[in-house]
Amino acid sequence: MDTQDNDRVRTQVRTAYAKVAKGAGGCSVGCCGTDGGGSLALGYTMDDLAGVPEGADLGLGCGNPQAIAALRPGETVLDLGSGAGIDCFLAASRVGRGGRVIGVDMTPEMVTKARENARRVGATNVEFRLGEIEHLPLPDASVDVIISNCVINLSPDKGAVFREAIRVLKPGGRIAVSDVVATQDIPGEIAENVEALTGCVAGAAKVEEMRALLLEAGFETVAIEARSDSGAIIARCMPGAESYLASARIEARRPGGESCCGPSCCT
Repeated sequence: MDTQDNDRVRTQVRTAYAKVAKGAGGCSVGCCGTDGGGSLALGYTMDDLAGVPEGADLGLGCGNPQAIAALRPGETVLDLGSGAGIDCFLAASRVGRGGRVIGVDMTPEMVTKARENARRVGATNVEFRLGEIEHLPLPDASVDVIISNCVINLSPDKGAVFREAIRVLKPGGRIAVSDVVATQDIPGEIAENVEALTGCVAGAAKVEEMRALLLEAGFETVAIEARSDSGAIIARCMPGAESYLASARIEARRPGGESCCGPSCCT
C-alpha cells in the first residue's frame, strides 16, 4: 500500500472514531459496546470499570491488555490508540505515583476527551498525546511497556508500528496487546469494505504475518495466542466474521536489559 492509500485509510479511521468520541455514549464502529457491559465481555471486571473516570470506557476493543501486561509499580507505560483513556487510567493505578502512563491517539477528539477525563479525576501520572502509532511522539528507549487494545489492526503499515514500538521501548522492554488476527483469508468483499476496516475486521493480519513483522522489527520471545473463546467478541464487530477472525494476545520483548522469565516478565 502506497503513502496516498495509507493516508486515505488513516483518514477513514480517524473520521469514524471522531464520531465515537463526540457521541453521547453511542458507537458507530464495530468491536464496540455502548456501556460497561461491552467491556465486561472483553475481560474487564466491575472493579476495573469502577476505577476509571466516567466517559473513559467506550466499550471499544477485543480484549483486556491489562490482563497480560503484568504492570509493576514505577514503570512507564505507553498505550497505542488510547481512545478515551480506559486502559491508561487502569495502568496508572498499577504503576502508582512513581510510574507514568502515556496515551497516543491520532484522533484529536479522542485526545481531547481523554485529557478532560484525566483533568476531572486529577490523574497526574497520565498524559495523552496526539500522534500516529506509526510515528510515535516519544524519544528512543523511553518506555518499559507498550499496551494496546484492538488498534494495530487498524494500521495500514503494521511493520512501521512495530519498528516504532521497539524504538521507544527500553532494552528488555515488552509489548503486550490484545488485537484481532485473521485465522484464514478474509473474504474479498469484506477486505475492501470501509466499515469492515474501521470496525476492526478488514485490516486484521494473519498470525504468522504478525509474528514475522515483530521478528523483523527486532523483537524476541514473540508469543501470539489466538483465543478460541473469542467468537462472541468478534461477532460484535461483524456477525459471521468469527469464522475467519479471532481476538489474540500478542506479547514480545525488545532484546537486552535484565533477564526475564517470559514475554510478560516475572512479577
